[in-house]
Amino acid sequence: FLRVIKFTLDTKDYGLLIKPKEPDGPNWDLVMSTDSDYAGDKDNRICVTGFILYLCGVAISWKSKGQKSVTLSSSEAEFVALSEVAKDVKFVVQILLSMGIAVKLPVIVRVDNVGAIFMAENVTTSTRTRHVDVRYHFVREFVEDGFIKITFARTTENTAGIFTKNVTGELYDTQTASILS
Repeated sequence: FLRVIKFTLDTKDYGLLIKPKEPDGPNWDLVMSTDSDYAGDKDNRICVTGFILYLCGVAISWKSKGQKSVTLSSSEAEFVALSEVAKDVKFVVQILLSMGIAVKLPVIVRVDNVGAIFMAENVTTSTRTRHVDVRYHFVREFVEDGFIKITFARTTENTAGIFTKNVTGELYDTQTASILS
């Protein structure tokens, strides 16, 4: 509790800088970073999903939320986070299109877990991934349809990391600088 108060006092002069980058063409860029911790809650082992969505380089949406079920690996936790993010991306794209704003496809989704990327891009399942709930596999359809493109982002470059776990002061400063600039 005291850390929250100290953080609030230390960052009272911070704010969001809303200065969009000029689109390359008629279509606007959407980029999303997603992250998940693995079994971070010591009581119930629920993972936390975090994401941040950028429209033309400006953070427009972010969330940190506990997952609905316990996952059995860090790759599965990241894959579940990716599926939650994909639903939000679809919603934002539909809103932009209904407003007459063309969106550049595929939407780039940054993930820092190679196993989650593999599960999203490959149809095959193994004994290790067979238990992943079917409701999360629609992400694969988004990839196949060219709606999203999943790219690897190192943990140090993944701005969604601050929504899921405690990070070092240096990493926090780096990630918040990229969000706020």
